[in-house]
Amino acid sequence: MSQKEDTFNPFDPTGMFKDMRFATMDAWSKMMIQLVNTDAYAQATGAMLDAWTTTSAPFRKAQETVMTQVLANLNMPTRADVIGLAERLTNIEMRLDDLDAKLEERPRGPSKAAAGPKTKPTPGEK
Repeated sequence: MSQKEDTFNPFDPTGMFKDMRFATMDAWSKMMIQLVNTDAYAQATGAMLDAWTTTSAPFRKAQETVMTQVLANLNMPTRADVIGLAERLTNIEMRLDDLDAKLEERPRGPSKAAAGPKTKPTPGEK
C-alpha cells in the first residue's frame, strides 16, 4: 500500500527536510572520512592520547592500590594473584606436554599395563 516515491511531493512538508538531512549527512560523512584519513589527524590523536595516558597514570595507580586493598579485605584474588595463577598453570601445562612427548618417544614394547588386568576365575571356571 505505501510505496516510496522518489519524486518531489509538494504536499509532504517533511520530505524536503528529509532530503536536506540526507544530503547534509552525506556531505559531513565524506568530509569526516577525508579528515580522519590524514596524517595530521593521526598525529593530533596520538598526542592527545599520550597526554591523557600521562595525566591519568597517577589516578590509575591510586585506583589500583585501593582496589587491591578492597579485594584483600573481601578475601578475593587481585589481578596479580590471577596472573600468577595463570603463569603457574601455563608452566604445569608445558611440563605435562613435555612429559607426554617423552612418553611418546619411548619405544613401545609389551608391558603389564598393555596386557590388561588379571582377573580371578569365576566359580566353576578353571
